[in-house]
Amino acid sequence: MMRQYELVERVQKYKPDVNEALLNKAYVYAMQKHGKQTRASGDPYISHPLEVAAILTEMRLDESTIAVALLHDTIEDTSATRAEIDELFGEDIGRLVEGLTKIKKLDLVTKRAKQAENLRKLLLAISDDVRVLLVKLADRLHNMRTLEHVPPHKRARIAEETMDIYAPLAGRMGMQAMREELEELAFQNINLEAYETVTQKLAELSERNRNLIHTIEMELSGLFEQQGLCATVKGRQKKAYSVFRKMQSKSLSFEQLSDVFGFRIVVDTEADCYRALGIVHMRWSVVPGRFKDYISTPKQNDYRSIHTTIVGPSRQRVELQIRTRWMQDIAERGVAAHALYKDASRDGDEELLSRDSRAYSWLRQTIEALSVGDNPEDFLEHTKLELFQDQVFCFTPKGQLIALPRGATPIDFAYAVHTDIGDTCVGAKINGRIMPLVTRLANGDEVEILRSGVQVPPAAWEEIVVTGKARAAIRRATKAAVRKQYSGLGMRILERTFSRAGKPLSRETLKPVLHRLGHKDVEDALAAVGRGELGSEDVFRAVWPNHQETRASSVRKPVDDGWFNLRSAAGLIFKLPGLNKSQRGIKSSIRTGAGIETDAMPIRGMDDNSVVRFGPGGAVPGDRIIGILEPGAGITIYPIQSPELTKFDDQPSRWIDIRWDIDENNRNRFPARILVTAINAPGTLADVAQIVAASETNIQNLSMVRVAADFTEMLVDLQVWDLKHLNQLIAQLKSLDSVSTVERIYE
Repeated sequence: MMRQYELVERVQKYKPDVNEALLNKAYVYAMQKHGKQTRASGDPYISHPLEVAAILTEMRLDESTIAVALLHDTIEDTSATRAEIDELFGEDIGRLVEGLTKIKKLDLVTKRAKQAENLRKLLLAISDDVRVLLVKLADRLHNMRTLEHVPPHKRARIAEETMDIYAPLAGRMGMQAMREELEELAFQNINLEAYETVTQKLAELSERNRNLIHTIEMELSGLFEQQGLCATVKGRQKKAYSVFRKMQSKSLSFEQLSDVFGFRIVVDTEADCYRALGIVHMRWSVVPGRFKDYISTPKQNDYRSIHTTIVGPSRQRVELQIRTRWMQDIAERGVAAHALYKDASRDGDEELLSRDSRAYSWLRQTIEALSVGDNPEDFLEHTKLELFQDQVFCFTPKGQLIALPRGATPIDFAYAVHTDIGDTCVGAKINGRIMPLVTRLANGDEVEILRSGVQVPPAAWEEIVVTGKARAAIRRATKAAVRKQYSGLGMRILERTFSRAGKPLSRETLKPVLHRLGHKDVEDALAAVGRGELGSEDVFRAVWPNHQETRASSVRKPVDDGWFNLRSAAGLIFKLPGLNKSQRGIKSSIRTGAGIETDAMPIRGMDDNSVVRFGPGGAVPGDRIIGILEPGAGITIYPIQSPELTKFDDQPSRWIDIRWDIDENNRNRFPARILVTAINAPGTLADVAQIVAASETNIQNLSMVRVAADFTEMLVDLQVWDLKHLNQLIAQLKSLDSVSTVERIYE
C-alpha cells in the first residue's frame, strides 16, 4: 500500500510546485474515514482510493484531481458529508466528489429504458468537469484489476458494463492505453474460453517468432540512422481482445491474420513523420489500402499518427504507426495529457492550448443531444453508435472537415453540418457528380448537399442513416409533419362544425379555452381533433358554452312516406323535395357524389405518413366513398358498398363526407381487392398474372385457398388507376377459359 510521502513524491516528479498540504490532508482524511473498512479481497478499503490515485499520478494529473481520487468514496461509504468536504478542501473538490458519488449509484447494465437514463446521468455528470471522468475511469480500472474477488454474478455485470460503456468512453477521450487494459480485463470475464484460446495462439506465435520483433526493430532503427533521422522504434504484439475483435468483424481465423505485430516509430517533428514514411516506403512494399494519415485529418479524440502496413523484413506484414513524442503522449493519455499542455501554454505556446478543443468535443456534442431527445432509448442507441463506430473524413465544398462514422451517407453528412440542411436535403453531389442519397461515403469525399425549401424528410431515411444525430432529427421532423397534417385536418373539421352553427373560428378563438381542452397550445388541440381524440362538438361547447342548438323534433318517418330508392344510385336513399336537411336522417350525410356535398373533403394522392387511409378492401376513383374518423388514427375511407359501415350507423359524429379530387395528370394507383375463382390446373396462376401485368396493374398481395378438387379461390390485393381501370381488368380476367368468376370484395 502506497505511503503518504510516496504519493507526494510521485506528483513532485512531474509537478515540482505541488501543494503538499492538500495531498497530505486528503490522505489523512480518507485514512481516518475509511478506518477499518475492508474490500471483498480482505485488503483495507483505503488501498482502493490509494491505487486510484496512483493510476492518476501515472497520467500526471494535478494535486486537486489526486485529492478527489483519495476522497471519491468517502461520501458514499463513510460518515463524510458534502458540507464537511467543502469546508476542508473547498467547493470545487466537494463538487467533484459528489459527482463521483452519484455516478457510483448508476447501473448501466439493466433494462434498456433505465440503462439509457442512467447513461444520460453519467454523461451529464462528467460533462461539467473532465476530472470527474478521469477519476471514474481510474476507479473502474482498479476495480477491474481486482475483479476476481467479486462474486461471479456481479463480475459478469461489471465486465459487461466496462466493455459497453467505460472502455469505449476511454477510447473516445483518446486514452488508448487505458481502453486496451479495460477491454482485456473485461474480455477475460465475459468470454474466458475465447480469451484463453486467443492468448494461447498469441503465445505460440510469439514463441515461433521469438526474435522477429527485435530483428525488425534493429533493421528499422538502422535504416533511419543511415538516413540521419532520429527515431525511436518500439515493437509489440497486439492484445488478445484486439485480435479477437478483428477475427469477429472480418470473419477470419487466427491463421489468416497477417498483421499481429505492430511497431511505433516516434520522431521529433511532424516533418520527420513524413520523412520516416518516405524512407520506409522506399525500402519495403506497401500493402494497398492500408495507409491512413491522421496527422492531416486527426480523429475527433485528437489522435494523430500515420498508419501504414508494409511487407517488411522476413516477408512479414508489419503495421507501422509514425508519430511525434507529443502525439504519442496524446495517444496514450488522451484528455488527461491536455492539462499538462495547458500549463505549458501559459508560457506562450498558444498552439498547444488550441488543440485541446477537439479532445472533449464529442462529449459536449453528446450532451447537446440530451436537450433535444425525448426518448431515452433513442439516446442510448445514439450514444452507443457514436462510442463504437470508426470514422471517415469528408469535406464541404468550402473545405470544412466533417467526421462521420464509417458507412455514413450524404444524409448523415447533411445533418452533421446542420439540422436544417438535413431536413431540406433532396440530393447530393459527391466529388462533383450527382449520386444517390444512399451512397456510402469514403475518406476524402467532397460532398455538396442539394436542398429544397418544401422538402420533408421521409420516415424511410431513418433506416438509411447511421448517425444518432440524423436519426433523432428525422424522427422529430417526421413527428412534426404528421402533427401538422393532423392539425390541418382538425382545423377543417372544426371549421365545418363552427360553420354549421354560424359561429366564427380562428386559432385566437381557441387560446382562452385550451386549459379546458387539456392541451398546452392550439396546434396540440387541433392535432387531437384530427386524430379523433378530441371531439369537434366538445371544442365547440368549450368555446361557446351558452350556445343553444335548435333542431326539429326527431320523428321517425315510415319508409313509404316520401322516401324512395333509385336503381341508378344503389346504396343511397333520397327524400322528396320540400323537406329541410335536418329531417333527412343520418343517412343523408353519405351523399358523396361529385359536387353533391360542397363541404366534402377532397382526396388526392396519399403516402405512408398520411392521416387518411383506406379500409381493407380499398377504394378507387369512381367509387362513392365515405370517411370514418378513427380515434388516434385519422380517417379511414370505405366504398359506400362496404359492409363495415354498418358498424358506425349509431355514431354519426364519426362520419365525414369525402369526394375524389383527382388531377388529370395524376399517376397514383389506389388499392382494390378482388376474388378470382379459377380452375385448379397448372398454368392458371400464370394466366391470371399475365393479364394483370399486361393491364399495368400492381399486385400487392395474393393468397390462394383450395376450396374444391377442381377449383381454387385467389384473393388478390391490387393497385389500379381508377374504377374504369379496375372494371377493364375484371372483364379481361373473366374472358380467360381457366377463370370461372371474378368479383370485387368490399370490406
